[in-house]
Amino acid sequence: MSHSFSGRTISRRFALRSAGVALTLPWLNAMKPLSCAADSQFKPWTESTAQHPRAVFCYVPNGVNIQQWTPKSTGDNYTLSPTLSVLESIRDEFTVLTGLGHPRCTGGHSGADTWLTGADLKSIPGKDYANNISIDQRIAHQIGADTRFPSLQWSDMSGTGAAGHSHTLSFDRTGTPLPAENSPRRIFERLFVPDSDGDRQATLQRYADKRSILDQVLDESKRLQKSVGREDQRKLEEYFQSVRSTEQRLERLQQWIDRPKPKVESSLLQLAMQPGNAHDRPMWLDVMLELAYLALITDSTRVISFEWSREAGGYGGGGENHHELSHHGGDPGMLEKLSIIDRFHLERLKRFVELLKRTREREGTMLDQTVIVFGSGMNNGLGGDHSPKNLPLLVAGGRRMGLKHNRHLQFDEKNHPPMANVLLEIAQRVGVEMDEFSDSTGAMSELRG
Repeated sequence: MSHSFSGRTISRRFALRSAGVALTLPWLNAMKPLSCAADSQFKPWTESTAQHPRAVFCYVPNGVNIQQWTPKSTGDNYTLSPTLSVLESIRDEFTVLTGLGHPRCTGGHSGADTWLTGADLKSIPGKDYANNISIDQRIAHQIGADTRFPSLQWSDMSGTGAAGHSHTLSFDRTGTPLPAENSPRRIFERLFVPDSDGDRQATLQRYADKRSILDQVLDESKRLQKSVGREDQRKLEEYFQSVRSTEQRLERLQQWIDRPKPKVESSLLQLAMQPGNAHDRPMWLDVMLELAYLALITDSTRVISFEWSREAGGYGGGGENHHELSHHGGDPGMLEKLSIIDRFHLERLKRFVELLKRTREREGTMLDQTVIVFGSGMNNGLGGDHSPKNLPLLVAGGRRMGLKHNRHLQFDEKNHPPMANVLLEIAQRVGVEMDEFSDSTGAMSELRG
Protein backbone atom coordinates (compact mmCIF):
# COMPACT_ATOMS: atom_id res chain seq x y z
CA MET A 1 0.00 0.00 0.00
CA SER A 2 1.32 3.47 -0.86
CA HIS A 3 0.93 6.50 1.37
CA SER A 4 1.38 10.20 0.84
CA PHE A 5 3.72 12.62 2.58
CA SER A 6 4.95 16.03 1.50
CA GLY A 7 3.26 15.51 -1.86
CA ARG A 8 5.00 12.17 -2.48
CA THR A 9 4.17 8.55 -1.77
CA ILE A 10 6.18 5.77 -0.17
CA SER A 11 5.40 2.25 0.96
CA ARG A 12 6.79 -0.11 3.55
CA ARG A 13 8.17 -2.19 0.69
CA PHE A 14 10.93 0.14 -0.49
CA ALA A 15 12.75 -1.15 -3.56
CA LEU A 16 16.50 -0.60 -3.64
CA ARG A 17 16.74 -1.15 -7.33
CA SER A 18 20.45 -0.44 -7.60
CA ALA A 19 21.17 -3.27 -5.17
CA GLY A 20 18.56 -5.54 -6.73
CA VAL A 21 16.92 -6.27 -3.39
CA ALA A 22 13.81 -5.15 -1.49
CA LEU A 23 13.95 -4.13 2.16
CA THR A 24 10.98 -3.55 4.48
CA LEU A 25 11.20 -0.19 6.23
CA PRO A 26 10.11 0.24 9.86
CA TRP A 27 6.70 1.90 10.41
CA LEU A 28 7.05 5.68 10.04
CA ASN A 29 4.54 8.42 10.88
CA ALA A 30 4.73 9.47 7.25
CA MET A 31 3.24 6.12 6.29
CA LYS A 32 0.00 6.63 8.23
CA PRO A 33 -2.87 6.40 5.72
CA LEU A 34 -4.54 9.74 5.08
CA SER A 35 -7.88 8.00 5.49
CA CYS A 36 -7.12 7.21 9.16
CA ALA A 37 -8.66 10.27 10.78
CA ALA A 38 -7.72 11.62 14.17
CA ASP A 39 -10.32 11.53 16.94
CA SER A 40 -13.08 14.08 16.47
CA GLN A 41 -12.54 17.46 18.10
CA PHE A 42 -16.22 18.38 17.74
CA LYS A 43 -17.89 19.76 20.88
CA PRO A 44 -21.60 20.28 21.44
CA TRP A 45 -23.00 23.79 21.70
CA THR A 46 -23.79 25.07 25.17
CA GLU A 47 -27.44 25.82 24.55
CA SER A 48 -30.18 25.31 21.98
CA THR A 49 -32.91 27.82 21.19
CA ALA A 50 -34.74 25.50 18.77
CA GLN A 51 -37.12 24.03 21.36
CA HIS A 52 -39.18 21.81 19.06
CA PRO A 53 -39.96 18.07 19.13
CA ARG A 54 -37.68 16.08 16.83
CA ALA A 55 -37.30 12.50 15.62
CA VAL A 56 -34.17 10.66 14.45
CA PHE A 57 -34.25 7.12 13.03
CA CYS A 58 -30.93 5.23 12.99
CA TYR A 59 -30.69 1.91 11.18
CA VAL A 60 -28.03 -0.79 11.26
CA PRO A 61 -28.19 -3.67 8.76
CA ASN A 62 -27.78 -7.43 9.05
CA GLY A 63 -29.25 -7.76 12.54
CA VAL A 64 -27.18 -8.26 15.71
CA ASN A 65 -25.89 -11.11 17.84
CA ILE A 66 -29.30 -11.40 19.47
CA GLN A 67 -28.00 -13.72 22.22
CA GLN A 68 -25.59 -11.09 23.52
CA TRP A 69 -28.03 -8.24 22.82
CA THR A 70 -31.13 -9.39 24.74
CA PRO A 71 -31.20 -8.65 28.49
CA LYS A 72 -32.00 -11.60 30.75
CA SER A 73 -34.23 -9.54 33.05
CA THR A 74 -37.14 -7.25 32.25
CA GLY A 75 -38.94 -4.22 33.62
CA ASP A 76 -37.43 -1.22 35.40
CA ASN A 77 -33.75 -1.26 36.40
CA TYR A 78 -33.12 -4.47 34.47
CA THR A 79 -29.62 -5.87 34.06
CA LEU A 80 -27.99 -4.76 30.84
CA SER A 81 -26.91 -7.50 28.44
CA PRO A 82 -23.22 -7.92 27.51
CA THR A 83 -23.70 -5.94 24.29
CA LEU A 84 -25.89 -3.21 25.79
CA SER A 85 -23.48 -2.75 28.71
CA VAL A 86 -21.56 -0.20 26.62
CA LEU A 87 -24.58 2.09 27.20
CA GLU A 88 -24.35 1.88 31.00
CA SER A 89 -23.57 5.60 31.37
CA ILE A 90 -26.78 6.57 29.54
CA ARG A 91 -29.08 3.75 30.68
CA ASP A 92 -31.54 6.28 32.12
CA GLU A 93 -32.05 7.70 28.62
CA PHE A 94 -33.27 4.68 26.65
CA THR A 95 -35.66 1.72 26.64
CA VAL A 96 -34.93 -1.73 25.18
CA LEU A 97 -37.78 -3.44 23.32
CA THR A 98 -37.49 -7.12 22.42
CA GLY A 99 -39.82 -9.61 20.77
CA LEU A 100 -41.35 -7.09 18.35
CA GLY A 101 -41.41 -7.41 14.58
CA HIS A 102 -43.29 -6.59 11.39
CA PRO A 103 -45.91 -9.37 10.90
CA ARG A 104 -46.51 -8.55 7.23
CA CYS A 105 -42.85 -8.50 6.21
CA THR A 106 -40.89 -11.42 4.83
CA GLY A 107 -37.46 -10.58 6.26
CA GLY A 108 -34.24 -10.99 4.35
CA HIS A 109 -32.34 -8.01 3.08
CA SER A 110 -35.47 -5.95 2.50
CA GLY A 111 -35.36 -4.94 6.17
CA ALA A 112 -34.43 -1.33 5.45
CA ASP A 113 -37.31 -1.05 2.96
CA THR A 114 -39.86 -2.00 5.60
CA TRP A 115 -38.34 -0.87 8.92
CA LEU A 116 -40.28 2.40 8.96
CA THR A 117 -43.22 1.26 6.83
CA GLY A 118 -44.16 -2.23 8.06
CA ALA A 119 -45.39 -2.94 4.52
CA ASP A 120 -46.05 -6.18 2.75
CA LEU A 121 -43.93 -5.58 -0.33
CA LYS A 122 -45.88 -8.30 -2.22
CA SER A 123 -49.32 -6.99 -1.30
CA ILE A 124 -50.40 -6.15 -4.86
CA PRO A 125 -50.94 -9.22 -7.07
CA GLY A 126 -48.84 -9.13 -10.19
CA LYS A 127 -46.55 -6.46 -8.80
CA ASP A 128 -43.05 -7.31 -7.58
CA TYR A 129 -42.79 -4.44 -5.12
CA ALA A 130 -45.27 -2.14 -3.39
CA ASN A 131 -44.23 -0.09 -0.37
CA ASN A 132 -46.12 2.37 1.85
CA ILE A 133 -45.32 5.75 3.33
CA SER A 134 -42.67 5.62 6.08
CA ILE A 135 -43.35 7.00 9.55
CA ASP A 136 -40.65 9.68 9.24
CA GLN A 137 -42.53 11.13 6.28
CA ARG A 138 -45.84 11.10 8.14
CA ILE A 139 -44.07 13.01 10.89
CA ALA A 140 -42.35 15.38 8.46
CA HIS A 141 -45.64 16.28 6.78
CA GLN A 142 -46.88 17.69 10.09
CA ILE A 143 -43.87 19.02 12.02
CA GLY A 144 -41.51 19.81 9.14
CA ALA A 145 -43.46 22.65 7.58
CA ASP A 146 -41.51 25.37 9.43
CA THR A 147 -38.01 24.15 8.61
CA ARG A 148 -35.85 24.50 5.51
CA PHE A 149 -35.82 20.72 5.14
CA PRO A 150 -38.98 18.89 6.26
CA SER A 151 -36.80 15.78 6.54
CA LEU A 152 -33.30 14.59 5.70
CA GLN A 153 -32.40 11.16 4.34
CA TRP A 154 -28.86 9.84 4.84
CA SER A 155 -27.14 6.54 4.18
CA ASP A 156 -23.70 5.08 3.47
CA MET A 157 -24.69 4.82 -0.19
CA SER A 158 -26.35 7.69 -2.02
CA GLY A 159 -29.52 7.50 -4.06
CA THR A 160 -32.33 5.01 -3.51
CA GLY A 161 -30.72 1.67 -4.31
CA ALA A 162 -32.82 -1.19 -5.64
CA ALA A 163 -36.19 -2.54 -4.58
CA GLY A 164 -35.56 -4.86 -1.65
CA HIS A 165 -32.04 -3.49 -1.15
CA SER A 166 -32.82 0.12 -0.44
CA HIS A 167 -30.29 2.86 0.29
CA THR A 168 -32.94 4.85 2.12
CA LEU A 169 -35.39 4.35 4.97
CA SER A 170 -37.83 6.97 3.68
CA PHE A 171 -40.78 6.46 1.33
CA ASP A 172 -43.41 8.98 0.26
CA ARG A 173 -47.21 8.64 0.14
CA THR A 174 -47.05 6.42 -2.92
CA GLY A 175 -44.31 4.20 -1.50
CA THR A 176 -41.67 5.80 -3.72
CA PRO A 177 -38.18 5.85 -2.13
CA LEU A 178 -36.65 9.21 -1.29
CA PRO A 179 -32.95 9.40 -2.24
CA ALA A 180 -30.31 9.49 0.48
CA GLU A 181 -27.06 11.46 0.72
CA ASN A 182 -23.82 9.91 1.98
CA SER A 183 -21.21 12.68 1.68
CA PRO A 184 -20.54 14.73 4.84
CA ARG A 185 -19.16 17.58 2.74
CA ARG A 186 -22.20 17.77 0.45
CA ILE A 187 -24.51 17.60 3.46
CA PHE A 188 -22.66 20.43 5.19
CA GLU A 189 -22.75 22.58 2.06
CA ARG A 190 -26.44 21.96 1.57
CA LEU A 191 -27.22 22.82 5.19
CA PHE A 192 -24.86 25.67 5.95
CA VAL A 193 -22.94 27.11 2.97
CA PRO A 194 -24.60 30.23 1.49
CA ASP A 195 -25.47 30.10 -2.19
CA SER A 196 -23.74 32.54 -4.52
CA ASP A 197 -25.82 34.83 -6.73
CA GLY A 198 -25.01 32.61 -9.69
CA ASP A 199 -26.02 29.48 -7.77
CA ARG A 200 -29.25 31.16 -6.67
CA GLN A 201 -30.23 32.12 -10.22
CA ALA A 202 -29.36 28.66 -11.51
CA THR A 203 -31.47 27.09 -8.76
CA LEU A 204 -34.45 29.32 -9.52
CA GLN A 205 -34.19 28.44 -13.21
CA ARG A 206 -34.01 24.75 -12.35
CA TYR A 207 -37.15 25.05 -10.23
CA ALA A 208 -38.94 26.88 -13.05
CA ASP A 209 -37.94 24.20 -15.54
CA LYS A 210 -39.18 21.45 -13.25
CA ARG A 211 -42.51 23.19 -12.70
CA SER A 212 -42.94 23.57 -16.45
CA ILE A 213 -42.31 19.86 -16.94
CA LEU A 214 -44.72 18.97 -14.13
CA ASP A 215 -47.42 21.16 -15.67
CA GLN A 216 -47.03 19.40 -19.01
CA VAL A 217 -47.09 15.97 -17.38
CA LEU A 218 -50.27 16.80 -15.43
CA ASP A 219 -52.06 18.16 -18.51
CA GLU A 220 -51.26 15.09 -20.57
CA SER A 221 -52.11 12.70 -17.72
CA LYS A 222 -55.48 14.33 -17.09
CA ARG A 223 -56.40 13.97 -20.76
CA LEU A 224 -55.38 10.32 -20.59
CA GLN A 225 -57.43 9.74 -17.43
CA LYS A 226 -60.68 10.39 -19.32
CA SER A 227 -60.11 7.44 -21.64
CA VAL A 228 -58.96 4.67 -19.29
CA GLY A 229 -60.72 2.25 -16.96
CA ARG A 230 -61.38 2.63 -13.24
CA GLU A 231 -58.26 0.76 -12.08
CA ASP A 232 -56.02 2.84 -14.32
CA GLN A 233 -57.77 5.98 -13.11
CA ARG A 234 -56.87 5.00 -9.55
CA LYS A 235 -53.25 4.50 -10.53
CA LEU A 236 -53.20 7.86 -12.28
CA GLU A 237 -54.68 9.53 -9.19
CA GLU A 238 -51.79 8.13 -7.11
CA TYR A 239 -49.45 9.49 -9.74
CA PHE A 240 -51.12 12.92 -9.51
CA GLN A 241 -50.54 12.88 -5.75
CA SER A 242 -46.85 12.21 -6.32
CA VAL A 243 -46.64 15.08 -8.82
CA ARG A 244 -48.45 17.41 -6.40
CA SER A 245 -46.01 16.44 -3.64
CA THR A 246 -43.14 17.32 -5.96
CA GLU A 247 -44.77 20.67 -6.73
CA GLN A 248 -45.15 21.38 -3.01
CA ARG A 249 -41.48 20.59 -2.39
CA LEU A 250 -40.46 22.97 -5.17
CA GLU A 251 -42.63 25.72 -3.71
CA ARG A 252 -41.09 25.20 -0.27
CA LEU A 253 -37.56 25.25 -1.65
CA GLN A 254 -38.22 28.49 -3.50
CA GLN A 255 -39.64 30.10 -0.36
CA TRP A 256 -36.41 29.34 1.50
CA ILE A 257 -33.93 30.34 -1.18
CA ASP A 258 -33.68 33.97 -0.02
CA ARG A 259 -33.50 33.13 3.70
CA PRO A 260 -29.92 32.95 5.01
CA LYS A 261 -28.63 29.60 6.13
CA PRO A 262 -27.35 29.17 9.71
CA LYS A 263 -23.70 30.06 10.25
CA VAL A 264 -21.78 26.95 11.30
CA GLU A 265 -18.02 26.53 11.53
CA SER A 266 -16.66 23.49 9.67
CA SER A 267 -13.07 23.41 10.96
CA LEU A 268 -13.76 20.72 13.61
CA LEU A 269 -15.78 18.52 11.27
CA GLN A 270 -14.02 15.75 9.35
CA LEU A 271 -15.99 16.31 6.16
CA ALA A 272 -13.64 14.31 3.93
CA MET A 273 -14.57 10.95 5.48
CA GLN A 274 -15.74 8.29 3.02
CA PRO A 275 -18.38 5.71 4.05
CA GLY A 276 -16.97 3.02 1.75
CA ASN A 277 -13.48 3.25 3.23
CA ALA A 278 -13.08 0.83 6.13
CA HIS A 279 -10.43 3.07 7.72
CA ASP A 280 -12.82 6.03 7.66
CA ARG A 281 -15.79 4.14 8.98
CA PRO A 282 -15.77 5.16 12.67
CA MET A 283 -15.13 8.83 11.88
CA TRP A 284 -17.64 8.84 9.03
CA LEU A 285 -20.37 7.69 11.42
CA ASP A 286 -19.29 10.26 14.01
CA VAL A 287 -19.25 13.19 11.58
CA MET A 288 -22.62 12.19 10.13
CA LEU A 289 -24.11 12.20 13.62
CA GLU A 290 -22.40 15.52 14.34
CA LEU A 291 -24.11 16.89 11.25
CA ALA A 292 -27.40 15.47 12.52
CA TYR A 293 -26.82 17.32 15.80
CA LEU A 294 -26.09 20.57 13.93
CA ALA A 295 -29.11 20.16 11.66
CA LEU A 296 -31.34 19.78 14.71
CA ILE A 297 -29.85 22.53 16.87
CA THR A 298 -30.08 25.05 14.02
CA ASP A 299 -33.67 23.90 13.35
CA SER A 300 -32.75 23.20 9.74
CA THR A 301 -34.86 20.05 10.10
CA ARG A 302 -36.73 18.15 12.79
CA VAL A 303 -36.79 14.73 11.15
CA ILE A 304 -33.78 12.62 10.08
CA SER A 305 -33.61 9.05 8.81
CA PHE A 306 -30.09 7.62 8.72
CA GLU A 307 -29.30 4.18 7.33
CA TRP A 308 -25.82 3.55 8.76
CA SER A 309 -25.23 0.85 6.13
CA ARG A 310 -27.39 -0.70 3.47
CA GLU A 311 -28.49 -4.28 3.95
CA ALA A 312 -25.97 -6.91 2.84
CA GLY A 313 -23.21 -4.37 3.41
CA GLY A 314 -21.41 -2.44 6.10
CA TYR A 315 -18.20 -2.54 8.11
CA GLY A 316 -17.27 -2.91 11.73
CA GLY A 317 -15.00 -0.43 13.47
CA GLY A 318 -11.95 -2.31 12.28
CA GLY A 319 -13.19 -2.88 8.75
CA GLU A 320 -14.82 -6.25 9.46
CA ASN A 321 -17.30 -7.52 6.86
CA HIS A 322 -20.60 -7.05 8.70
CA HIS A 323 -22.75 -8.91 6.17
CA GLU A 324 -20.48 -11.95 6.07
CA LEU A 325 -20.54 -12.25 9.85
CA SER A 326 -24.35 -12.06 9.90
CA HIS A 327 -24.37 -15.44 8.11
CA HIS A 328 -22.70 -16.94 11.17
CA GLY A 329 -24.47 -20.31 11.16
CA GLY A 330 -24.15 -20.34 14.94
CA ASP A 331 -20.34 -20.26 14.82
CA PRO A 332 -19.13 -18.89 18.22
CA GLY A 333 -16.18 -17.04 16.73
CA MET A 334 -18.31 -15.26 14.13
CA LEU A 335 -20.95 -14.43 16.73
CA GLU A 336 -18.32 -12.83 18.96
CA LYS A 337 -17.07 -10.73 16.05
CA LEU A 338 -20.67 -9.74 15.34
CA SER A 339 -21.02 -8.62 18.98
CA ILE A 340 -17.92 -6.45 18.56
CA ILE A 341 -19.60 -4.71 15.63
CA ASP A 342 -22.79 -4.32 17.67
CA ARG A 343 -20.87 -2.66 20.48
CA PHE A 344 -19.06 -0.44 17.99
CA HIS A 345 -22.41 0.80 16.66
CA LEU A 346 -23.73 1.40 20.17
CA GLU A 347 -20.64 3.43 21.07
CA ARG A 348 -21.44 5.74 18.15
CA LEU A 349 -25.07 5.97 19.29
CA LYS A 350 -23.98 6.75 22.85
CA ARG A 351 -21.80 9.61 21.67
CA PHE A 352 -24.72 11.12 19.72
CA VAL A 353 -27.02 10.81 22.73
CA GLU A 354 -24.38 12.51 24.90
CA LEU A 355 -24.07 15.43 22.45
CA LEU A 356 -27.80 16.05 22.77
CA LYS A 357 -27.77 15.51 26.53
CA ARG A 358 -24.96 18.02 27.10
CA THR A 359 -26.84 20.82 25.32
CA ARG A 360 -29.31 22.83 27.42
CA GLU A 361 -32.78 23.47 26.03
CA ARG A 362 -35.62 25.05 27.99
CA GLU A 363 -35.60 23.52 31.48
CA GLY A 364 -33.92 20.38 30.22
CA THR A 365 -31.72 19.26 27.34
CA MET A 366 -31.94 18.73 23.59
CA LEU A 367 -32.27 15.01 24.25
CA ASP A 368 -35.47 15.61 26.20
CA GLN A 369 -37.01 17.10 23.04
CA THR A 370 -35.52 14.53 20.64
CA VAL A 371 -36.66 10.92 20.28
CA ILE A 372 -34.17 8.49 18.73
CA VAL A 373 -35.18 5.11 17.33
CA PHE A 374 -32.25 2.73 16.79
CA GLY A 375 -32.37 -0.78 15.45
CA SER A 376 -32.46 -3.16 12.51
CA GLY A 377 -35.14 -4.56 10.23
CA MET A 378 -33.65 -8.03 10.40
CA ASN A 379 -32.83 -10.60 13.06
CA ASN A 380 -30.13 -13.10 12.05
CA GLY A 381 -31.17 -15.29 14.99
CA LEU A 382 -29.35 -18.27 16.41
CA GLY A 383 -28.27 -19.71 13.09
CA GLY A 384 -27.81 -16.75 10.76
CA ASP A 385 -31.42 -16.61 9.55
CA HIS A 386 -32.88 -13.37 8.18
CA SER A 387 -36.13 -12.96 10.07
CA PRO A 388 -38.47 -9.95 10.51
CA LYS A 389 -39.27 -11.20 14.04
CA ASN A 390 -37.74 -10.18 17.38
CA LEU A 391 -36.01 -7.17 15.85
CA PRO A 392 -33.31 -5.39 17.90
CA LEU A 393 -34.80 -2.06 18.94
CA LEU A 394 -33.98 0.86 21.26
CA VAL A 395 -35.91 4.08 21.87
CA ALA A 396 -33.98 6.95 23.46
CA GLY A 397 -34.69 10.53 24.54
CA GLY A 398 -38.01 12.33 24.44
CA ARG A 399 -38.57 12.74 28.17
CA ARG A 400 -40.37 16.05 27.71
CA MET A 401 -42.60 14.27 25.21
CA GLY A 402 -43.72 11.79 27.85
CA LEU A 403 -41.35 8.86 27.29
CA LYS A 404 -40.07 6.89 30.29
CA HIS A 405 -36.77 4.98 30.18
CA ASN A 406 -34.34 2.66 31.95
CA ARG A 407 -36.60 -0.29 31.12
CA HIS A 408 -36.64 -3.50 29.17
CA LEU A 409 -40.03 -4.11 27.54
CA GLN A 410 -40.18 -7.73 26.46
CA PHE A 411 -42.89 -9.17 24.19
CA ASP A 412 -43.63 -12.70 23.04
CA GLU A 413 -42.08 -12.90 19.58
CA LYS A 414 -44.75 -15.44 18.52
CA ASN A 415 -47.69 -13.35 19.75
CA HIS A 416 -46.71 -9.70 19.86
CA PRO A 417 -48.14 -6.35 18.85
CA PRO A 418 -46.73 -5.07 15.55
CA MET A 419 -43.70 -2.80 15.63
CA ALA A 420 -45.94 -0.26 13.89
CA ASN A 421 -47.41 0.40 17.35
CA VAL A 422 -44.02 1.78 18.42
CA LEU A 423 -43.81 3.95 15.29
CA LEU A 424 -47.33 5.26 15.92
CA GLU A 425 -46.43 6.07 19.52
CA ILE A 426 -43.32 7.98 18.41
CA ALA A 427 -45.37 10.00 15.91
CA GLN A 428 -47.90 10.91 18.57
CA ARG A 429 -45.16 11.87 21.06
CA VAL A 430 -43.67 14.40 18.61
CA GLY A 431 -47.08 15.94 18.06
CA VAL A 432 -48.55 14.24 15.00
CA GLU A 433 -52.31 13.79 15.13
CA MET A 434 -52.90 10.25 13.90
CA ASP A 435 -54.64 7.17 15.29
CA GLU A 436 -53.22 4.45 13.06
CA PHE A 437 -50.19 3.63 10.98
CA SER A 438 -49.54 0.66 8.70
CA ASP A 439 -50.75 -2.48 10.51
CA SER A 440 -50.80 -0.89 13.98
CA THR A 441 -53.36 -2.01 16.54
CA GLY A 442 -52.83 1.03 18.76
CA ALA A 443 -50.03 3.22 20.08
CA MET A 444 -47.35 1.60 22.29
CA SER A 445 -48.52 3.14 25.58
CA GLU A 446 -45.91 1.09 27.51
CA LEU A 447 -43.29 3.62 26.40
CA ARG A 448 -44.95 6.44 28.30
CA GLY A 449 -44.12 7.56 31.79
